[in-house]
Amino acid sequence: MLKHKIRHLTSVHSTRDPRIFHKECKSLARLGHDVALIACHERAEVVDGIRIVPIEPPRSRFDRLVRVGWQLYRAAARQRADVYHFHDPELMWVGVLLKLGGSSVIYDVHEDVPKQIMSKPWIPGWARPLVSGAATIAERLAAQIVDGIVAATPSIARRFPADKTVVVQNFPEASFASIDAGATPIADRSDAFVYTGGLMEVQGVREMAEAFALLPAGMTGTVAGTFHVPALEVEISAMPGWQRVRYLRQVPRAEVLRVMGSARCGLVLNHPTINYVEAYATKMFEYMARGLPVVCSNFPLWVDIVTTADCGIAVDPRSPQAIADAIRLLGDDPTLARRLGENGRRAIAERFNWEAELSKLEALYRQVA
Repeated sequence: MLKHKIRHLTSVHSTRDPRIFHKECKSLARLGHDVALIACHERAEVVDGIRIVPIEPPRSRFDRLVRVGWQLYRAAARQRADVYHFHDPELMWVGVLLKLGGSSVIYDVHEDVPKQIMSKPWIPGWARPLVSGAATIAERLAAQIVDGIVAATPSIARRFPADKTVVVQNFPEASFASIDAGATPIADRSDAFVYTGGLMEVQGVREMAEAFALLPAGMTGTVAGTFHVPALEVEISAMPGWQRVRYLRQVPRAEVLRVMGSARCGLVLNHPTINYVEAYATKMFEYMARGLPVVCSNFPLWVDIVTTADCGIAVDPRSPQAIADAIRLLGDDPTLARRLGENGRRAIAERFNWEAELSKLEALYRQVA
C-alpha cells in the first residue's frame, strides 16, 4: 500500500482536537503514513507519534486571519507534502495557494459555515446574510480548485460536488465500545449525570444549570469543559444548580473517559439553531460508546438515533424541567439506564464507529494523491 506524506493544517483548533488529532492524524499514522499537524502551539514536539509543527498563537481574530494564515502557508510549503488537509474555512486561500503550487489539497468541512455565520453573535445582524453569502461563494470556488472535500455530516456534503466529496463522520473508535472489565455498575455510580465539551449558551449550559437545581437533594454530577465567554462562567457558577456540579474544566481525554464511567447518563442539549439541528454531536456517540444512556435535544435527526437504537431520552433543550425529569428518571431507575446504555454501546460497535469512516478517508487520499 502506497504511503503518503500528509500535513494537516488548522489555525483555530487545538492540537488535541478529537477529530483532527485523535481520529484523523493518529489513525493515518497507524496506517503507516508520514503525518504531522501544523497548528498554533507553543513549541515543536512529538505527541503520540504525531509531529507538531508550531505556529505562534494569534493575538486577535484579525491577526489569526492574516499573520497566522500566512505563517501556516509558509510552514506548509516548506514541508513539501504529498497531501495538505486543512480544517478551517479561513484557510481556503491557503489551500488554493498550495494547490496552485502543484500540491494535492483536501478541505475538511466540520460545520455548515454559511449557517454557522447566521448565528455568530459578534457579527452584526444586518451583516450576517452578506457574510454568509460571501462564505457560500468562497466555498464553491474553493471546492472547484481543491482535490477533495471531507464533510463531517451528510447535510454538509450536499453543498459540495459529489464526485470529490466524502462524508467522514465524528463517530468514536469501535474500541470505545469495548466492555471495561472493572467498570462500575450503573446502579453503584456516584454521578447522576455527566457533561463533557464546550460550555456556551447555545450548548444549553444555562438550561442545564437550571435543571440541576430541580433535582432531588443529593443528586449531583460532573461537568468537564471550557467556558468560551468568561462572563458566562461567572454567571453560571453563581446559579444554585451549579452547586450540584463537580466542575473539572478541560481535562485530558483519559480523565474524560473516567468521569463518563462514574455517571448514569450523558447530557448533550444544544439549542435548535440552524447550525445544530442537522449535525451530529460527537459527545452523543462517545456517551453511547461508553454505555451511557443519553439525554439529548429533540432534533428530528437525534430523535431518530435514540429511537432507532433505543439508547436515550430526547427532550426540549429549552425546558429545564424536562431535562431534570429525564436525569431523575435515569438516576432513579438503574435497570432502565443500564438497558439504554448497553443498547447505545451495541449501536456504536455495529454501526456508528470511526473505523468505517477512516476507510473512506484513506480512499480519498489514494484518489487525490
